[in-house]
Amino acid sequence: MSEHSALKDKVILVVDDEPDVLETVEEELDMCLVHKATDYDTALQYLLSYTYDIVILDIMGVNGFELLKTAVSRGFPTVMLTAHALSPESLKKSIKLGAVSFLPKEKITELSTFLEDVVLGEGKPVWEKLFDKLGGYFSKRFGPDWKEKDRFFQEFEAKLKEEMSD
Repeated sequence: MSEHSALKDKVILVVDDEPDVLETVEEELDMCLVHKATDYDTALQYLLSYTYDIVILDIMGVNGFELLKTAVSRGFPTVMLTAHALSPESLKKSIKLGAVSFLPKEKITELSTFLEDVVLGEGKPVWEKLFDKLGGYFSKRFGPDWKEKDRFFQEFEAKLKEEMSD
């Protein structure tokens, strides 16, 4: 990773019940100060005790959606990182609860690139960039017409396009 990363010296909380995932994230984000938690209670204590530049949450095994609510209420840009809950429903719930991005664990080696988008976007949602980068991936996983099947995604994309043109 280059010394000029937008992530340099950022404080990041990563929550996942799989220690190997936490280690991989820590290696990918070696330019950051990384706090790690493997369970809901520890993660909640971290969220209530510290300030984070970014929070990365697994969904399954750590009650990620409840942690997302807490992280968002504290004003922390939060990214969902999941394997087992990779579905249009989880993506929609993440958006509705205030996550700024949603990444498949399969893309963990690209994590720093996605997080740089979050930092450079000043913690605001980066859905437009995410869909540009991962649209094909999501279509392979969810089916080619996954966005058309759900009115939420149609309206969400229309809203994104409108915001981009403002």
